Amino acid sequence: MNRRRFIQQSAAGMLAGNLVSAPAAEPLIASIEKITLFKGRGRKEPTWFHPRPCVVPDKNGPRVLMTMQEIRGSDFFMPVQWTESADLGKTWTPPQPVPALRRLPATAELGEEGVCDVVPQFHVKTGTVLALGHSVFYKGKTFDHIQPPRFPVYAVWKDGKWGERKKLQWDDPRGAAIYTNNCGQRVVLADGSIMFVMSFNPAKAKRLAAGVRCSFDGETLAIQQVGREMKHGAGRGLLEPSLTQFQNRFYVTLRAEDGRGYVAASDDGLDFEDKQPWCWDDGTPLDMSTTQQHWLPHSEALHLVYTRKDASNVNVIRWRTPLYMAQVDTKTLRLIRDTERVVLPLVGDGVNAPDDVPIMGNFQTLNVTADESWVTDGEMLPKRGFKGDVVLGKIRWSRANGLMS
Repeated sequence: MNRRRFIQQSAAGMLAGNLVSAPAAEPLIASIEKITLFKGRGRKEPTWFHPRPCVVPDKNGPRVLMTMQEIRGSDFFMPVQWTESADLGKTWTPPQPVPALRRLPATAELGEEGVCDVVPQFHVKTGTVLALGHSVFYKGKTFDHIQPPRFPVYAVWKDGKWGERKKLQWDDPRGAAIYTNNCGQRVVLADGSIMFVMSFNPAKAKRLAAGVRCSFDGETLAIQQVGREMKHGAGRGLLEPSLTQFQNRFYVTLRAEDGRGYVAASDDGLDFEDKQPWCWDDGTPLDMSTTQQHWLPHSEALHLVYTRKDASNVNVIRWRTPLYMAQVDTKTLRLIRDTERVVLPLVGDGVNAPDDVPIMGNFQTLNVTADESWVTDGEMLPKRGFKGDVVLGKIRWSRANGLMS
């Protein structure tokens, strides 16, 4: 099969969710390039955070829709906005508000209800984009860590227009304090069902996690099944889970607060095998510090994108730069150390001048075309007014990718 024909078949297979194999040859990653999408270091420039894109198929080629929101302090976000690119990220439309995800008056005691941690994803069966985040409450100009009950909030985009704001209903006492898939990756099945892993807890308890299967008709997202609970005794429990499907198995990666990240596998995306800490292929655990990880699948291999402790970043907050990627051994659920690459590099001196090093860690991965995948992130300098750029790590594959995010 010649390369042009293979790429054409792969692109078609991406939308169908099919796997397209290729003969083994050169290394899978051909190149990685860093690009700045939006500048945010100046006094008057907004600092965009949580830049999360999705591909919207179009007869003229793939369009990319991206949601993001301005950050003005620790966990203090302005309303969600969106932007589009018709030329694979070279140019973007001016950001504009998502009306449904604006701030709303709550009560005098609670202040305003906002939305954060939004992840958009194209839904093939209905031709819509589901943008799913969760509620957050602000009183004044800071984030109060004592929050009322929080829950998933979403809006649906179709043909250039956004629908109303909706709450994902789950009347279960296990989610009395919070239930959420914030910042998480989801899987859209061939029948249109949506799978993700939800993090939840009642008041004053450790956060649990479980697989969830939802129906979605293009307007309403509804929980149909919740799987077996996963537990963790350290810190707040299990946070910000991301789910992917690779070669007919489901994999979840979970943020934790004990210096580790965790991984587990499942045949159905609902009931997961025992979780294990992320380790190198020799069994050495990775040193992580309560930061999310996300998947980057390719039809030939599954990769993880993550942060970890390194000699270059020992004094950076939570070692939240650089962003790495490595291939996952799906039999052992370990990272193959020889495959590790830097996707978005550390900028500055993480040992002697860490306050001037932009930190990352609230990122998103996306397969954009058969030959190209992205990792997008919003830099942040907490000691320098929370300023930072929106950056893109552009990964070019040496062999075409038959998977779609």
